[in-house]
Amino acid sequence: MRITLEELRNSQGPVIELLEIISLEGQHYMARLTLDGRLLLLSDKDGVTSLFRSSWQIQDTLAGFQVRETQVVHPSAYHEMVGMEPAHVEPMRIRVQREKT
Repeated sequence: MRITLEELRNSQGPVIELLEIISLEGQHYMARLTLDGRLLLLSDKDGVTSLFRSSWQIQDTLAGFQVRETQVVHPSAYHEMVGMEPAHVEPMRIRVQREKT
């Protein structure tokens, strides 16, 4: 599912449980939010995924919201890059921020 920044702003006190900053090829990043147990992609009003030039740009964009945890997620194609058979490899996750409970 998708959500726009405007829809997020119009929500009543949204709490982003997990902000995943997903690293894409070409130095782009997208934001995947877990909100009320739902996975949502931050998108524009036309349903196109919002792309950012840095993880900081995403964090700045969402700075006005309560974010419990932020992770940078970097999928790896290492197996294919070194000539191995493609295999499912869990993406690398780097915790950037987490609320103290």
